[in-house]
Amino acid sequence: MKDIGAMMKQAGQLQQKLKQAQERLAASSVSAEAGSGLVILSLSGSGDLTHISIDPSVFADADAETLQDLILAAHRLAKARLDSLQAELMRDAAGPLANMPGFPGLNP
Repeated sequence: MKDIGAMMKQAGQLQQKLKQAQERLAASSVSAEAGSGLVILSLSGSGDLTHISIDPSVFADADAETLQDLILAAHRLAKARLDSLQAELMRDAAGPLANMPGFPGLNP
């Protein structure tokens, strides 16, 4: 019975660590740029777009397609950074369990 109690205690600790990781992620923000800084955007930890900056020189060319491409590129990069941050926080919280096949959100 002690083994089950120990397992339950570890499960509770893991749950607390995962909750803390989720809270850290929610409080996080990532930024990315495209076109050598012509477009810069930020995403919150939940993935919401929180800021976008577009260099005025982009409008001088009046090329909507280029601007669209720059925004999409910056968003893809920011999303990849956010996904990486989330995986890192969850791996840290899960400790040795992160290497288990099928652990949610950490293994393919």
